[in-house]
Amino acid sequence: MTENLLVRRAARRPVAVALAGTLAVTLTAVMVAGTGPARAVPPSTGALPSAVGQPDGFASVDALGQNGTTGGVGGPVVTATNADDFLEYIDTVGPMTIRVQGTIRISSKQGVRPNKTIIGVGSNATIDGGGLDFYRSYNVIVQNLNFTNAEDDAVNVGQESHHIWIDHNRFTGAVDGSVDVVRGADYVTVSWNHFDHADKSMLISHSDGAASTDVGHLKVSIHHNFFDNSRQRHPRVRFGEPVHVYNNYFLGNELYGVASTENAGVLVEGNYFENVPYPLHSASGYADSGPGRAVQRNNIFVNSGVPETAGSVVEPRTYYAYQLDPPAGVPASVRAGAGTGRISG
Repeated sequence: MTENLLVRRAARRPVAVALAGTLAVTLTAVMVAGTGPARAVPPSTGALPSAVGQPDGFASVDALGQNGTTGGVGGPVVTATNADDFLEYIDTVGPMTIRVQGTIRISSKQGVRPNKTIIGVGSNATIDGGGLDFYRSYNVIVQNLNFTNAEDDAVNVGQESHHIWIDHNRFTGAVDGSVDVVRGADYVTVSWNHFDHADKSMLISHSDGAASTDVGHLKVSIHHNFFDNSRQRHPRVRFGEPVHVYNNYFLGNELYGVASTENAGVLVEGNYFENVPYPLHSASGYADSGPGRAVQRNNIFVNSGVPETAGSVVEPRTYYAYQLDPPAGVPASVRAGAGTGRISG
């Protein structure tokens, strides 16, 4: 979705709207800063946190005018139980925490404005049929949601978006990517998610021709995810550096685990690979993409192939501190902690 489409969609809506569903409140007109028109925002429905826990990895780094990733903190807390309310909330200018209850059925990829926390209630909160799109957006947290049957990408972090934290979600059935980070996006953390028999789990940079937008960007942390019989792209990377892949559980990945191509720099450490014939591509490239750089250390390979490494990679500790878990314990900890229902939305 383009920025102009977001603005046009916002312009078609009145400043004050009637909210349906379980949220029966009186709207308070609040002028908020941003690229869109002034919009009525509902008052808070409760003193709830804007997210569960704090981001780590690249989403925690102070950069590009952001002091880490705080999402909807300082804004109202609302509950969405239907698609109309959900789409209204994610298109509202200003900070907001959006609690998703039940199943929200949408189509295509829907734009999310900056300064939002989108968090599922319980273990069954679901976004079905469509996905979330970030176009020059920033400071957004997505937690505790089941993304099912997206007709394109389930989550697309694109067009210079930054400081996005994707945490404790479950992805299944997307026609294209579960999570893509593309077109100059930066400072993203993908943590504690369950990629449940997904096909294309995660793409970082969309094209071999994207060097002009992507070199120097696409800094992504990927940790404690369960790549559960997902086929490929865990992730597939072009140009980004450093991409930090650590303490993930790779199980039964049919095509490959991680691919570093087009001179990307990927550090793969402290992971557990089980029944993965090709855990890491780099020096030989992948498909039509040229070679990348990859360092692997302290990983465990069970009934898996030999990782292919090449060159050196900028250390993530240049940007943030982290504590690596012993890889032998990763299957148990990730099975117990990844996905929905592990945190309370």
